[in-house]
Amino acid sequence: MTKSASLPKETPALATPPDAAAAEVDALGSRLAEVKSRIAQVIFGQEQVVEETLITLLAGGHALLIGVPGLAKTRLVETLGTVMGLAEKRVQFTPDLMPADITGSEVLEESEDGKRSFRFIKGPVFCQLLMADEINRASPRTQSALLQAMQEKEVSVSGHRHPLPHPFHVLATQNPLEQEGTYPLPEAQLDRFLLQIDVTYPELAAERDMLQATTGSTETTASEVMTAKEFEEAQRLVRRIPVGDKVMEAILSLVRNGRPETSQHEQVRKHVAWGPGPRASQALMLAVRARAVLDGRLSPSADDVLALAGPVLRHRMALNFSARADGVTIETVIDLLCRPLK
Repeated sequence: MTKSASLPKETPALATPPDAAAAEVDALGSRLAEVKSRIAQVIFGQEQVVEETLITLLAGGHALLIGVPGLAKTRLVETLGTVMGLAEKRVQFTPDLMPADITGSEVLEESEDGKRSFRFIKGPVFCQLLMADEINRASPRTQSALLQAMQEKEVSVSGHRHPLPHPFHVLATQNPLEQEGTYPLPEAQLDRFLLQIDVTYPELAAERDMLQATTGSTETTASEVMTAKEFEEAQRLVRRIPVGDKVMEAILSLVRNGRPETSQHEQVRKHVAWGPGPRASQALMLAVRARAVLDGRLSPSADDVLALAGPVLRHRMALNFSARADGVTIETVIDLLCRPLK
């Protein structure tokens, strides 16, 4: 199995004594609880979305947020950038957007003594938190401009490589309703996203609180809780969290049973066109560690695997025509895969 550049090499064990590691996890868990509390002052009724987004960032990955307009996806990214101390930028993806509009371009300049030279002008991808708004509205050529950035954390322009800032994360949004004039993301790019996060409507109480908080004369704004350096330290701690053999076996069983070639489930062999690759196992391993740290726990459990199976797998599997004819959905298949773990 080849390593993914976007999912760096696993660190197998803690480098610090258990007591010291437990203290670090407790301290970070308390800090992250403050982060969630600060975000909740601005984002109402999206606790699961916020949690899964924080898991993605702590694991060092990228997220694809899918939801109808007006569910605070854009505001969530802006709030995260402020609270986590990350430099954030936004790109509105449109059919006429060009790759250079994202990565940047070289311009020819002439100095006072008449010498000409090229100077690279950085595009909006040179930030720590990039929001790719309605990513499927841009052409495949423009979408592919993000592939190298998401995978290699650098961009190539005119044969020169330009490293991106650290940390670097892409939070892309997609509207599930309007499909005219859109370009579906290819499987290779979908696989670059650690999680696919489905953004749903808020509950009644949360929507009532939102109305009261956002339609008055004053409105609550986010404030910084962590710095970018502290956030990178948190990401390093996540990779040092130990994963037990039972949890690792649960991850491998879940992913491998999602592949028609190796699945023990007849429904998977009959209805799944192609299943999750090794990057899904890597993503799930990192995500369960991040979820444990977010809850202030020293190690993940099978419950973490169950909670994150959907966000990790739903964009890494495809159904065949037989499944559509029988009314089988991706959620149905994932639920089937999770049953032995319940």
